[in-house]
Amino acid sequence: MYQDLLVVDADAHKLENPIVMRDYLEPEYRDRIGLVVDSLGDQRAQIKDWNPQTGKNDFYRMFPQPQGLGKGGFRTLNPDTTLGAMFNRVRIEHMDQEGIDVHVIYGTLNLIFPSIIDKDLAVALCRAYNDYIADDCRGYNNRLKPIGVLPLQDVDAAVAEMYRCVNELGMIGVAVAPNLPIPHPKAPDAFPEIRTCKSISHPDFRPILQAAVDLDIGLGIHGSPGSSMVGGNADHTETFVLTHVFVQRNQQQLALARMVFDGAFEQFPTLRVGFLEGGCGWLPDLAHAFHEHWEKRIRDFDPKHPYRPSLMEFTKLMIQERGGKDNTNIISKAKNLFDLIWNTQHDPTKIDDASLYEHYDLRHRDPLDYFERGQIFTSFESDDPAPAYLPHGMGEIGKHVTCFSGDYGHWDGVLQDCVKDAATVADYEREHLGLLLGGNSLALYGKRLRESLPEYCMAPAAR
Repeated sequence: MYQDLLVVDADAHKLENPIVMRDYLEPEYRDRIGLVVDSLGDQRAQIKDWNPQTGKNDFYRMFPQPQGLGKGGFRTLNPDTTLGAMFNRVRIEHMDQEGIDVHVIYGTLNLIFPSIIDKDLAVALCRAYNDYIADDCRGYNNRLKPIGVLPLQDVDAAVAEMYRCVNELGMIGVAVAPNLPIPHPKAPDAFPEIRTCKSISHPDFRPILQAAVDLDIGLGIHGSPGSSMVGGNADHTETFVLTHVFVQRNQQQLALARMVFDGAFEQFPTLRVGFLEGGCGWLPDLAHAFHEHWEKRIRDFDPKHPYRPSLMEFTKLMIQERGGKDNTNIISKAKNLFDLIWNTQHDPTKIDDASLYEHYDLRHRDPLDYFERGQIFTSFESDDPAPAYLPHGMGEIGKHVTCFSGDYGHWDGVLQDCVKDAATVADYEREHLGLLLGGNSLALYGKRLRESLPEYCMAPAAR
């Protein structure tokens, strides 16, 4: 705890022990995943994937991607937290040292599972990881809360796995990727080097969202560099520094925008989603952009009655613009230009095209309502002052939309004084600080986290 306030790390990480995790994988798949060292001396996962060109399981892929556009991790082991991210005895010592009550634990290797083409292999890996992490976190006085991972490649299997994670393995939530890489329609034979994506808001994934609502769990969206997931600006950079600057933010921003404008939050008004490891400083600007475009292009927009000035006014202004110079046939020229610009030969009210009305079903719902309803959460790390800005950009709701994360186990996570730094980077009021350190995480993950907190956290001061 920090000054009697509950502290939940909403996005800590496991560095999967490949020797142990391999034992959880069904024997028929064990020879299809391994570890290799690349030409720069970095360790990578090597997966023998299904090959669309040969129709066989002979497509050797390395994750994170070691080079080229969208380059993945490089020298990413953190000297302070690597052993703790693998071995829980060290992790608990670090949690005690920093005053962290609960780690909500996402994987690291499993962040690349959505990039696997072979859906049967993806399902097997997800099940193996979920069994492994559930066993790994069991005990420890309920301080380690594993998050399951779902195979988006097979929606039916993903829904079944979600129920298994929660009802059988006792998890408080599950993780999904922000998008699933799919072949680009203009270059289907070049996949996965050239690809587009299905966002998590796509209609195909709605059964997953429905299951999260039915189970009343938080859905954690987590991206990854060097994973073949569409990464926005990161897809056009070739160093890990530049890739990492953009990848998490862009993946989360795209996922959030699609969730809003594809109507996922409208269809599921109690769905709670965490857009993780992408920071939160960009949130007020993006929320304002949502509101502005909704207001001007959805609520008040009428594509069948576009603005068109009168021909008389247009001609008068043209004459004035020319200052009386060579006005020969000016009326005829003005009419021709007017018709070219405003196409008076076609009556826009007669156009029968539903695509004229973008996001028409959302015309009565301001996107800011989804923030007010408590459906959208982000995360911030210990040296990030952005949570102090959010109330200025978003009002009172800005206090309720982001959760503390030390990013334990990853290269950019901070161990020493991570809670103290997060608490003192700005002059927070106590109530606001309580939300940032633990209250917002409780709101995201819900009753399954709240009801399974360590006993000492249930004292009145910690609630």
